[in-house]
Amino acid sequence: MKKTGIMGGTFNPVHYGHLLLAENAYEQFGLDEVWFMPSNHPPHKKMTSVIDGGQRAEMVKLAIQDNPHFVFSDEELIRKGDTYTSDTLEILTAREPDTRFYFIIGGDSLFQFESWRRPEVILRLACVLAAERDGVSLSRIKEQIAYLNDRYQADVRLLLIPNIEISSHDIRERAELGHSIRYLLPEPVREYILQNGLYSPNRPYSPNRPCGPNRPCGL
Repeated sequence: MKKTGIMGGTFNPVHYGHLLLAENAYEQFGLDEVWFMPSNHPPHKKMTSVIDGGQRAEMVKLAIQDNPHFVFSDEELIRKGDTYTSDTLEILTAREPDTRFYFIIGGDSLFQFESWRRPEVILRLACVLAAERDGVSLSRIKEQIAYLNDRYQADVRLLLIPNIEISSHDIRERAELGHSIRYLLPEPVREYILQNGLYSPNRPYSPNRPCGPNRPCGL
């Protein structure tokens, strides 16, 4: 069967942490490709802090354009209303019966997993790859994996990744304050954020304008 990884999330914005997670999943589990699938309206997020789906999609496309085994998917963006992983997996497995899906998450999400909509469906239709995450001990993650596998007869596996401290929240805050976001995300994504004034509406980007009080050097 074809082995396809799914990287879901708001990607607000996409950054190197997302890309590193996907690349390690691709390599460790011999995936054929990894789909980057921005959410339209995740029920657990306050959408007032999430920018337009089209702009998030463009940033994802820019971030993955040079990786042949990364694929952009608008599967959830084109659906109206709240988007649930269980619904997405039902649609995908019906459409692609010869594909085994691998759903990639942070290890901390394992501890909220049973509060998600129909977790038993997710665990039946996909192998879940749970990455190490700072703030959660490896032993606790392994215990939670064992618990979920036993309770749901699931296939949850540990994904080992290098430690990297980057978050979309931190990038948004830095951009809002006019601080540099260079080296936290791919350069085409950084340029897109600046050119479109994302996260910093009072600081429109002009490549020829010198740095000063309203545009700190190095942004």
